[in-house]
Amino acid sequence: MKFRLTPLNIITALGLALLVASFFGPATGKGQLNFGGFYKWLLLALVVVTFVSDLIFRFALKSLKRIWMVELLFIAATAILILILQK
Repeated sequence: MKFRLTPLNIITALGLALLVASFFGPATGKGQLNFGGFYKWLLLALVVVTFVSDLIFRFALKSLKRIWMVELLFIAATAILILILQK
């Protein structure tokens, strides 16, 4: 089986690492992670959504180059929509 690294894989791994670090790291201290329960649930939702989106793009597109292009466009569009909705 061939392992294909994609942008959403990277975001999923980083989100999962941050989530695990927020559960097992110290809750107080300077420069430490201090997430409330809501933000932990939000981060868990991010991990699930990016994982499922990555699977959908993998099944829909067979070329690794196209997967990278589509996923980077997906990430950029999501970031732009978040910035627009914050205003």
